[in-house]
Amino acid sequence: INKKAINSIEENSIVREMEEIVGELREYFKTEKTRSVTWRKNQLTCILDLIHENEDAIFKALHLDLGKHPVEAYRDEVGAVEKSANKSLSCVEKWMAPKKSDIPLLFFPAKGEVFSEPFGVVLIFSSWNFPIMLSLDPLIGAISAGNVVLIKPSDQAPACSSFLANTIPRYLDSNAIKVIEGGSNVCEQLLQQKWDKIFFTGSPSVGSMVMSAAAKNLTPVTLELGGKCPAILDSLPNPSEFKLAVKRIVGGKWGPCSGQACIGIDYLLVEDNLSYSLIELLKKIIRRFYGENPVESKVISRIVNKHHFQRIRNLLKEPLVAASIVHGGFIDEENLFIEPTILLDPPLDSQIMTEEIFGPLLPIITLNKIQESIEFINAKPKPLAIYAFTKDETFKRKIISETSSGSVIFNDTLVQFLCDTLPFGGVGQSGFGRYHGKYSFDSFSHEKAVMHRNLFLEIEPRYPPWSQFKLEFLKLAYRLNYFGLLLHILAFKLGFKKYN
Repeated sequence: INKKAINSIEENSIVREMEEIVGELREYFKTEKTRSVTWRKNQLTCILDLIHENEDAIFKALHLDLGKHPVEAYRDEVGAVEKSANKSLSCVEKWMAPKKSDIPLLFFPAKGEVFSEPFGVVLIFSSWNFPIMLSLDPLIGAISAGNVVLIKPSDQAPACSSFLANTIPRYLDSNAIKVIEGGSNVCEQLLQQKWDKIFFTGSPSVGSMVMSAAAKNLTPVTLELGGKCPAILDSLPNPSEFKLAVKRIVGGKWGPCSGQACIGIDYLLVEDNLSYSLIELLKKIIRRFYGENPVESKVISRIVNKHHFQRIRNLLKEPLVAASIVHGGFIDEENLFIEPTILLDPPLDSQIMTEEIFGPLLPIITLNKIQESIEFINAKPKPLAIYAFTKDETFKRKIISETSSGSVIFNDTLVQFLCDTLPFGGVGQSGFGRYHGKYSFDSFSHEKAVMHRNLFLEIEPRYPPWSQFKLEFLKLAYRLNYFGLLLHILAFKLGFKKYN
């Protein structure tokens, strides 16, 4: 009884804290200070100051949580945030300016505009695998659009969560941008509040809960989820091109956070006659990148925690899966380390081929013809990305037109995430909504249509009483080109009394 009472008191305390935070953010948004271009640019500049002045602290936090090397931490987190903030800083004034819209001559005289207005109070849930970048990059979009924001970092990356909670208030407007830490109970209570926009990065299972909670208030959501992202390796007769393709595959599988990335390669499709040479080259490049003993290399991230470590290890416990290992398989539970591991043709109904791996295991699936990869991919939920290494233009067109995914990348991996001129986002189970660059600004903005009309030159057939002439006129209005319609309007004006 006492324990239940304590839990109830704690829950009520959390609810009050949530309500107070959301209330403060909403009141500050009403002041309209966040709508000014000056405020937006100041906050973006402060984000740049934050990452520049705290780079070493960020590296330390990322190493504590995930064992990331400083170079990997800069490439995937600090550098990505810096690039995103600089892009928004240089473009935000142009993005927020009203845009003229062409108005059909039917509405003459009139003009149209589209205003991008902030949603208001925004909730950002970030993920543990890129805890700095996946917190600050969406924040950049939300700030650029003029919103107030509450960030909930993942408690599975506690050092980074603590860093964000302690550092953001020192640099950014604490009335408009707040950070709250905590576990699942905090997340649950946050979702009970009314938000104007929710941005979530994480698993499909949690994403569905976020969407369900948002539906109660008809809150718009952006879900950045994951899925089993395939790579397709076509035959490349040129040895140097084949080697470069395999090198990029290694980078796309084990490079980002030891495979713990939503856009990382989940499995590889290849023709049977290429499998031997592929595996040998994969082994060679893995040794070059991570040494003969990867656990001692200190250049590959560890698994985030014991729960995920156990989940990945369980994928290898099925006898037929274990028998398919052709490289790696070493596991160090004390250091939460799993060696880069290659499997050849594990059972297609095994967990490793039906669940997202999110770890350093690479199944290779052999096919008779590489064109069969399209049917193989289509039999699974829509992935966040498809990576295809091929020079066959016909095959490229078939991949684009006959598959559905968040993105398709030919002859490289991961680079789409850093390209601000392309939208990043999923489709189906891999999520929906898009961001990066201008797309981030759009994701956190409502495009409000505004039409200006004058109080003369009325088109009377829009009003009753109805007549056959008015019906014919309206038909012409929808069917004729604009200049032809103008002539009919003028003719109608001249003879209106007669026809009426």
